Amino acid sequence: MKFSSLINFLSLLFLSLFLSCSSDDDSIVNEKLPEEEVVEEEIQEPETPVEVVYPIQGDTGTILSNNKSLSQEGYVLVNESTDDRVYLMEKDSALIVHEWQLEFGLGNDVELLSDGRLLASLGVETPDFSFGGFGGIIQLINPDSSVDWQFTYANEEHIIHHDVEMLPNGNVLAIVWDLRTIEELNAIGYLGEEDKVYTETIIEVNPNTDEIVWKWESWDHIVQDVDDSKPRFGIINEHPELININYIDILRESVEPDGDIMHANGFDYDEENDVIYMTINNFSEIWVIDHSTTIEEAKLSTGGNYGKGGDLLYRFGNPTAYENSLGERMFYNNHFPNLLENDVPGNGNILVYVNGNGESKQSVVYELEIPSEFDLQPNANNDLNEVWSYTREGLYAPRVSGAVRLDNGNTLITSGTSGILEVTNQKEVVWEFRGTGFYWRSYHYNFDSDATSFLSNNTP
Repeated sequence: MKFSSLINFLSLLFLSLFLSCSSDDDSIVNEKLPEEEVVEEEIQEPETPVEVVYPIQGDTGTILSNNKSLSQEGYVLVNESTDDRVYLMEKDSALIVHEWQLEFGLGNDVELLSDGRLLASLGVETPDFSFGGFGGIIQLINPDSSVDWQFTYANEEHIIHHDVEMLPNGNVLAIVWDLRTIEELNAIGYLGEEDKVYTETIIEVNPNTDEIVWKWESWDHIVQDVDDSKPRFGIINEHPELININYIDILRESVEPDGDIMHANGFDYDEENDVIYMTINNFSEIWVIDHSTTIEEAKLSTGGNYGKGGDLLYRFGNPTAYENSLGERMFYNNHFPNLLENDVPGNGNILVYVNGNGESKQSVVYELEIPSEFDLQPNANNDLNEVWSYTREGLYAPRVSGAVRLDNGNTLITSGTSGILEVTNQKEVVWEFRGTGFYWRSYHYNFDSDATSFLSNNTP
């Protein structure tokens, strides 16, 4: 082969190889690889808490404040006497989550039991006599407002009033006004001029039989120092266990007599000691009564667990009611003797709402220590120790009202003429509801309470 021909051959071979390699490289460079899906990361903005602005308008009133970190969440059962309403209100919103339709007007107390029924004191439509808080009818009411049981105790001689209480045995306690005749009153030296006088009685009713199975009558434990020739005569301050039939409090000296000389307005039952605490508004006292007696023993001064029959085991709040110069008066009208039980803070003590009528016009809630023994002594200081109290400027309800202790140690206070507030043990207001009604009492129920479990069943 000629040298020139060889050169041409090698040139062609080199060009062929170059073009081949170039083609392969292009195929690699131009091949489209699958693109990865690009996900843009969302930047989460921190949530801005929604600021709740108070006041909040509810169904029947206004929430003025609510410190959720310190208040006890739950429901409040409201006894609103203005329109004879009973409803369960959610605290955060003041919205009504359940309301019962009542057949009769309120005779004051209505409480929600652990089985979801209401225990209600209701008023007869045409009472033969009446004072503020008259009732006559007790009902157990189901969540759908149907009546499970009804007991009527109202005629010319007696009528149920104010408060009712369910006992652990299923029986029901009620307060009763009993008529006393002029002849009876004159026979023991009563000084009043009323045509009719009514004294206080407590009855215990068995709902299964409607039988009155126990009774205590204040009339059996009267003392008078007017006429030593008549029954019941005694030196008042020597008999603190007896009730001065002629006692007239300074708060009633200018009030026209109406025959309602004692005006009990509330009670509570102490299961551990089997005693009853009862607020006596016109005496500005709490009386302690032995429930362990038989009906016959309750008429006497002997018998029962304490050996004193139906005589007062103890009394406190106003030593002037039995002419005791030792001790200091604490109560000026009072409502709702609420014994603290079920291991809430203060367990074993008692709360009472003192209306503060008279010159002060200032209501106070007291927590008092119950004595370890009911050792009521004549001419001695029988006062109870004050554990805690609450008042503030403008807290004044001349009637009704009360207080309950919550699981977290706060106290829920019903001020009858204005509304409901919750305060801590340090006396800070952490929740407040202001309404336009007239509020007998309110009761607190936690969200997980058995009493309100019917709400989850969508019961109407």
